[in-house]
Formats: sequence, structure tokens, C-alpha cells
Amino acid sequence: MNYTKTNNLFGWLCFIVAAVTYILTLEPSASFWDCGEFIAAAYKLQIVHQPGAPLFLMIQKVFSLLAAGDQTKIAYWMNMGSALSSAATILFLFWTITALARKIVWKQGEELTKAKLMIIIGSGVVGALAYTFSDTFWFSAVESEVYAMSSLCTAIVFWAILKWDHHADEPGADKWLIFIAYIMGLSIGVHLLNLLVIPAIAIVYYFRRNQNITTKGTLLALLTGIVILAVIQYGVIQYLVKFAAYFDLFFVNTLGLGFGTGVLFFALLIIGGLVYGIIYSIKKAKPVLNLSLISLVFILLGYSSFSMIVIRAKADPVLNNSDPDNVFALLSYLNREQYGDRPLLYGQYFDSQPIDYKEGGNIYRKGENKYEVAGKKFEQVYDRNTLLPRMYSDDPQHVGFYRDWMNMGQSESPTFAQNLGFGFSYQFGFMYARYFLWDFAGRQNDDQGHGNYTSGNWISGIKPLDAMRLGSQEHLPPSITENNAYNRFYFLPLILGLIGAFWHFKRNQKDAGVVGLLFFFTGVAIVIYLNQTPLQPRERDYAYAGSFYAFTIWIGLGVAGIAEWLKNKVNPLGAGAIATVIGLLAAPVIMAKEGWNDHDRSEKYTARDFAIDYLESCAPNAILFTYGDNDTYPLWYVQEVEGIRPDVRIVNTSLLGTDWYIRQMKEKTNQGAALPITMPNAKFVQGVRDVLRYSDYQLNGSVELKSIFDILTSDNDNDKVTMQDGSKENFLPTKNFKLTVDPEQVISTNTVAPTLKDSITPVMEWKYNKNYVSKTELAMIDILAHNNWQRPIYFAVTVPNSNFIGLDKYLYNEGFAYRLLPLKTNPADSTDQEQKLNADVMYNNMMNKFRWGNMKNASYLDPESTRMISIILKSFNQLSEELALKGDKEKARKALLKSIEVVPDKNYSFYSVLYRYYTVDQLYKLGEAAKANNLATQTAGFIAAELTYMGDIIQSVENINSNEIQLGMTVLNELAKTAEENKQTAVATNIKNKLQGLQSRFGALQQ
Repeated sequence: MNYTKTNNLFGWLCFIVAAVTYILTLEPSASFWDCGEFIAAAYKLQIVHQPGAPLFLMIQKVFSLLAAGDQTKIAYWMNMGSALSSAATILFLFWTITALARKIVWKQGEELTKAKLMIIIGSGVVGALAYTFSDTFWFSAVESEVYAMSSLCTAIVFWAILKWDHHADEPGADKWLIFIAYIMGLSIGVHLLNLLVIPAIAIVYYFRRNQNITTKGTLLALLTGIVILAVIQYGVIQYLVKFAAYFDLFFVNTLGLGFGTGVLFFALLIIGGLVYGIIYSIKKAKPVLNLSLISLVFILLGYSSFSMIVIRAKADPVLNNSDPDNVFALLSYLNREQYGDRPLLYGQYFDSQPIDYKEGGNIYRKGENKYEVAGKKFEQVYDRNTLLPRMYSDDPQHVGFYRDWMNMGQSESPTFAQNLGFGFSYQFGFMYARYFLWDFAGRQNDDQGHGNYTSGNWISGIKPLDAMRLGSQEHLPPSITENNAYNRFYFLPLILGLIGAFWHFKRNQKDAGVVGLLFFFTGVAIVIYLNQTPLQPRERDYAYAGSFYAFTIWIGLGVAGIAEWLKNKVNPLGAGAIATVIGLLAAPVIMAKEGWNDHDRSEKYTARDFAIDYLESCAPNAILFTYGDNDTYPLWYVQEVEGIRPDVRIVNTSLLGTDWYIRQMKEKTNQGAALPITMPNAKFVQGVRDVLRYSDYQLNGSVELKSIFDILTSDNDNDKVTMQDGSKENFLPTKNFKLTVDPEQVISTNTVAPTLKDSITPVMEWKYNKNYVSKTELAMIDILAHNNWQRPIYFAVTVPNSNFIGLDKYLYNEGFAYRLLPLKTNPADSTDQEQKLNADVMYNNMMNKFRWGNMKNASYLDPESTRMISIILKSFNQLSEELALKGDKEKARKALLKSIEVVPDKNYSFYSVLYRYYTVDQLYKLGEAAKANNLATQTAGFIAAELTYMGDIIQSVENINSNEIQLGMTVLNELAKTAEENKQTAVATNIKNKLQGLQSRFGALQQ
């Protein structure tokens, strides 16, 4: 029988199944998080956030060419790049599983029978398809993110070491090791996760090259693999660039040569050293040295993709994160210095107090003719430290979470045991084991609840077992049962994988140990390394995809384990066939059945359309301040790729605190004019005016914003305060700001309509809301002081209030953005910006300009899309209420009906029901009783079902007064009241009955 032909055939069949699956469920446009940035950057070969992914961008650029000039299809074809990369990952996974199964089932020199072939191929098919339909891998496979291509690199490398193992005794077999080195070098330009395969590779090499395997030798091989990993991670990726940087520093600052000469000299030095080393290894017949040096050469060849970063940065593209156009900027970029450090093996507790600091080396920046010192690196010294710090963040939200999670008192200091307890229970349990069980046991829903008992946990579908952990399973609420991510696998994939692992360790302990190492280093080791803080903004399961990949190898080998058990009961061929069928039903079939509806993104356009809505909220030539990934990256995509509203200048406040970003904002991009930033670059370079402290000078009244700006940027020592070390620093002398307004100028620039001339305030006065001015606020003050109302200024509705610098009462909602308007305010009114809106403009935007991403009819909405439902409902409710107050009840009615038309009927979030109540109340007021009754009944049913479940699982009196229960009871009461006031007796009675039942239930629990 031709094993190779059969193995190749079924491998490609698995590829086809995976490819068809991912193409059918592919997101047709950009999705949330990093995808918008990656697509926009790949399309024009620009620079993404640190530490970059140049090879990924270049490959995706090739896929974009398949759109044949149709800009609306570019995202689709880049998503296709991820789909095909993921399908190729499945191909190599199949070949990996069959290679491992073959070593046990078909011994060298034995005859290949149909039964053996059935077991080998069946194992490969079951394992490969199980990973195809696994939750984590499927999610990344249908969007343009680095994780699909990163998984492919991992799959190729692990498959290649098994190929080397199979051919190791043949001449030239070490070419596979060089191939692995090259793929690893290339993978650095995609994502670093691939490097975690190195320890497993070292063990395979040791087992194959040594006849006498010992525990000591195995541990030394493992240690060698870890050292090689560290050498590549730090020596190649970071220290080569660092050495090049300091060579350049010497050549430029000391020898007076041009920028880059030191880098060139260092590169020639490295090349010469490698060439000499390789020639020496050949002459002296040192094969290990020769192999090591050639492998290093190929790693560097792959790593050279990062030259694209510097080349494109020098071209000053629109997206040029960190502007790494010189070697010191590139070093900072690769080290992810923008994101700060976290303690790993030794560090502080969350309540440790800084008592001193250690001064590190200089921070260099590129000047006009030489490198300049931008400052010093400092490291805080704390009064209390611990090994393996797990609870280290002093962010108030994180501190509160630490205390709640570990049941600590408000003044209690953490112990070492509690520190490790958080690591095991949260980082390993909630942030890894939960994800692992999502993939192989089942999933409750996709609501990211940060440990809330109704949200986002794993579930199996076996009620008695689930009840032991999650509480009663008798009255599961619609937030679980109606959620597409309510996936029940009944532990079957997990059990199959455990059978495979047990069989593998029993039959081939060495290979099983290698797979176990892959599982460990791509799972547990990452948990330790990431040291994640709580309240992550999104689920992080993608980081552990390699670990789940390793486990699916064992799922595949579970078929061989079952076949071996069956062979004494049926004939060998029948045992293989039955085991394969059992494996298919227990893993890929049930995973595909349960997972399809929450991975089918083929009808969803929410990220793209909401991005368009942010931009369409703005008047022409506007400045739009954004804050996070999801109100920035999709906007970059629609501007850079689809060319929508390029006149709007997007300003991300999270990046505005960097000198490179402010410099870019001073330049025109596409059709977006430069921002009115007047500061010369020298006034805000790194190390200059990083943070300006507030010192109250008891000034009378408010101070003109231009005067504030002049004080903040003055180089006159008389305008500065003396610091403890004797240096002079700029400072903020008052928090009382004002901006004088010329009504004629405001009208002439169409900021305010002439009909509202009497409403224009002659002076805008407000109180600054921070105790310091960072570069972000300094740039914003510069813009506000010198814009002179020439350009409209907006803040996205998702920007936190703290970023408004106190301007809340002058911000008016016009859709998905608040516009800064110099209108008179009533001191008695609330200063909450949500209560102010420009109704006529907002109505036109939301009714005529906005798109809604097909969210009403899409088969699945991801969690980020569902979070937007609350914003949409709130906006329509406020618009309708404002229009009704102005007497335009018809427009008010149309606005409410539009919300019902575009928002899904299903309640996706417990907190969104609050906005449903306001919709119901407003519908009654506007004469839409039938629609109000339907929505009130639906909302009340949802709340009652949720609270009934909470009542089932509450174990203590303290939990009864939770926010969810209080909110739910309040909304039910208000729904009943508004129905009764509008003479809808039947609806009111129905809701009251639900409310009374719940009151009795919670009252009984309290007793």
C-alpha cells in the first residue's frame, strides 16, 4: 500500500475541509481590535503597533492584490489570507499526528496493513479536524490577524522536526534543521509565539542523536533548548539591534560620521564573523558548530524582514507607529517600551510603597546631527517584594479586583500564599484553564464577565457536573441559552484527548514528552510570562492557541488508543474504523455543530459600519479625538483602505502622549489637514515636558487658554518652578481655564448656525480635571488655543470623560461623537455631556448617514458588536426624547422606530435592558402602544429569567444586593409602572406578577 500517497491525500482533504469552513464563515470586512490597523497598514505597507509584524504585512499585501482594485474587497481578501494560513496549519497538523501515530502503530520493517493505515489516517483526520473547529483557532482563522499565520509557522516547525527525526540517519538530513531555523527567523516577522517550540525541538534532537538516554541528559537538553530560546528572544531580536545602536552612537557622536554608519559597520562585522566561523567549522570538521552557525545565518535572513520597518518608517507613511526610522527608535520599538514593564520573577505587591529608585542607562533620541540624551531609565525600589509577583498592579480597579477575588479586607496586605493563590486561581484557572475548557468541554456564552457567574465561563452540558461549579442548571437564563456561544461538548473532546495522552505516554514516552513540552511551553509558560492583570479589555485565549494545538495531537491519538482497546473485541480493521467514527463524533462533529453559529461572521459588517458612523458624525475637515483600539483601528481602515471621509483627522489620545505621534499630527495626511499644533518639535521631544505638575498659584478668576499654553511651553526660567534637585520645570499654575469666543468667527466657520447667535457664550469657562499635564493634554490645549474655530472638534462617544479635560458641559452629541460648541450653559443644569445633544444634526446623521453593519440580520454578533447595542439604544432614546421636548413628535417617533429596525430583537446584555426601558416609555408617549407592549413584555421576560437564575445560584445574603439584581428589579418595577400609566393593564399585570414572584424569592433567600 502507498502510505505516502494516502497520507498526502487525506492531509489535503483536511486542508479543503478547513479552507471551506473558514471561507464560508469569513468576516467580509474588517473586524474589531487590531484587524483594522493590520489591514490598513498592509494595504500601504505602513507601520503597526510594537513590536511589528513586517512579514505578515507583506504577505497580506499580496493577498490584497486579489481584490483587483475593488477597495471594498481588500479586507475580505486579507481575511482570506488568514483562512488559507489556518487551513495550511490543519494540513501540517494532520501530517504531524500521522507521523507520531506511525512510529507506534507501524514499526519499521513491519507490513503496513489496512487496519494500521486506518488507525494512522483516522488519528490524523480526527485530531486535525478537532483543531479546525476549536473555538480559539476558528476565531483567528476568519480575520486578518497575526495569529493564524503564527500558528502556521508553529505547525510547519513542529512537523519539520518530525521529518528530521524520520530521516535523521540519512545523508543531508540536517537540512531540515536549517529549514526550521529559517522558518523561525521568518516567524519573528509574524509573531514570537513560534519560538516556544524550541525546547521541544531540543528534546527531539537529544533523543535522536543519543543512544543512552538519561534523565540528566534530558534535563540538560531541555535547559539547552531554553537557552537557545533566550538567545534568539534576547540575543538576536534585541541585543543585536542594541549593539548596532551603540556602535552607531559611537560612530555618530564620537567620530562625527553620519547616522547609520555604525550600524553598517556592525552589520559587516557580524557578516564577516559568521563567514569566518562557517569556514573555520568546515576546515576543522566541527559539524555541530557548522550547523549552529548556518542555522543562525538563516534565522537572521528570516529576521531581516524587519528592514521593511525602517525603510517604510523613513518614507513617513500615514500610519507610522513609533516612527522607527533610526536604530535607537527601532530598539525601543522591538522592546515594546511604549507598553512599559511588568515584574516577572521578582517584584512588588500591589500595596508596596516606593522608597527609592535605581538609575539606569541613558535614553537616546535622534537629534539634528547626533544622538541626544532624552533622559534616564529609572527603576522603582519598593519596601515589600516577592518571588513570582502575581498581584502587582497598583491600578485602583485592579486592586479592588485582587481583594474581591481573594476575599481580602480593604486594608489587608497580600501574603505570598495569596499572591500565588491569585496566580493559580485567576491567571491559570480563569485566564487559561477556562479557555482550554471552552475548546474541549464547552462554553457558557461569549459575554466577558470577568468571573461573573452568568458570563463567559466553561460549561459541559452535563447538568449535575455543571451544577457543582456554576449552581443550578434548571433555570438557565436567555443570556446563556439564547447565546450562540452556548456550546456543549459534554467533555467528549477532552476525554478523547486524555485517552490519547495516556496511550501516547504508555506506548512512546519520549514522543509524548515532546508533545507535553510543546503543550507546557505554549500554555503554562505563557501564563507565567504574560503575568496578566485582571479586567483585561478582551478575552486573551488567542495567546494559548499553541497549547490547544498540542492537545489536539492527543485528541487524534485518542483514536489509536480506542482502536487498541477494541482490537481484542473486533477484528483490527473494524477496530480502526469504529475508533475513527467514535473520534469524529466525539470531537470534530460535535465541535462543528455547536460552534458553527458563533463563528459564522459572513454576514457581519459592524466594525466597518460603526467606523463609518463615527466619521459621518463629524462635520467636514473635523478633528476627531478617539481613545481605544475599537474607536481608532476600524476608522483607520475605512479611511486608508476604502477612502471614506479622509478629511476627518483622527487623533488617538492614547498615542498623543508621544513625541512621534504629535509630529505626525503636525503634517497633512491624505485629505486631512495638519492639526493646529504650534509647538516646535523641540518643545515636546521625548524627555522634554513629559509631565507638567499642577501648583496652585491662587490666581483670581479663569485664565485664558493661550496664556496657560504659553506658561506651559515657555523657555523662560521666570515661568518655571524650581524642583528639589534645583532644576527648573514648567508647571500648571491654575485649573480654571477660559476661552474667549468671537461670535462672528464662530458663525462664519459654520460652527454655530446664525439662528443660534444669541446662544453663543462670549467666554467658555471650565475647570481642568487633572493634577498634571502630560503631552496628550499639552497637545490638546495647543489645538484648542489656536484652532480659532476653523475646524470642528469632536470626541468619540467611547472616549472616557477624564479625557475631555473638563469640557464636558460644552460637548453636544451628534451621533457617535460629541462636538465642542461654544454655547451658553445653565449652571443649574447637569454638566453630564450625555444630556446635551445637537438634535437636528444628530437626527440627520443617525437616520440618513449611518450604517448599521447588518446587525439586525447577521447570524452572529461578536461581543464587541453587542457592546455597541447599548450605545445605539441610548443615542436613539436621547434623540427621541430631545425631539419630543422640542415638539417634533413625528421625528421623535421615527427615531425610536429606527432603533427597533436596526437593533436585534434579542437582548444581548443584561445592562442593555435599562435602555430598553427608556425605549418602552418613549414609545408609549409617542402613541406606539403595540410596539411598546411587545418590547416591555420581551424585556420583562428576559429580566425575570435572568433574576430567576441568579436566585437559584445565590449562596449567601451578601450576594442578594448585587448590582444586577437591584437593576433588574428596578427596571421591572418601572416597566410595570409605565405600562399601567398608559392603561396597558394586561402588560402591567404580567410584569407585576413576575416582579412579585421574584420579590418573594429573594425575600425567602434573605430569611
